[in-house]
Amino acid sequence: MTDPYPEEVAASSSHDPSGLRVVLFEDSVLLREGLVRLFDEAGYTTAGAWGDAEDVVARVREARADVAILDVRLPPGFRDEGIKAALALRAELPEVGILVLSQYVEGVYARELLAGGEGGVGYLLKDRVTSLDEFSDAVRRVRERGTVLDPLVVQGLLSARPDPLSTLTPRERDVLTLMAEGRSNASIAQRLFIGVGAVEKNISAIFAKLGLEESGTEHRRVLAVLAFLQHP
Repeated sequence: MTDPYPEEVAASSSHDPSGLRVVLFEDSVLLREGLVRLFDEAGYTTAGAWGDAEDVVARVREARADVAILDVRLPPGFRDEGIKAALALRAELPEVGILVLSQYVEGVYARELLAGGEGGVGYLLKDRVTSLDEFSDAVRRVRERGTVLDPLVVQGLLSARPDPLSTLTPRERDVLTLMAEGRSNASIAQRLFIGVGAVEKNISAIFAKLGLEESGTEHRRVLAVLAFLQHP
């Protein structure tokens, strides 16, 4: 349900010494009103508070918000509406800081949200927010283009990260092993009893699977070997 009084919330929180404007998308009325009071005490202007993720980009733009705080699961489906809205905000209004506040770690979406590396992003778990001062500070850090992540979110992202070396074929692993020994393509071909052309095809496949874009063959060769050496 859309919050019936976003304008009243903004008016009640207008004594903003910091100039930080916040909008909130949270379906729990108690949590939403509690956060509005917290922002008021911190001197932030709550420029809007809603219980759904409809028209998020338009609402945030109209509110001239500095930071948008969103739950992951919002009406109507209570699945991933909030995190998808956060991704839409990142694409349409990259200058707006985004703080995801949830009970869940949505690994795929979280990685996508963080992928740009520009900062101005946070992901906190509701049950682990124990200090109102820390939460208020997290909002400020996101506005200042920092990144705020709960340690459990980081752990979830790392554990869910695919191992690119696991996608290599046995032949590609053999080629990469010999690359790590510093052997040339001709030497690798001789050791594996294959042609140099076959070695080059395997190396191209290795680069692709490790996500090493074209930036000079020798540079990519070094990065591929480093990935191999760092693998447990």
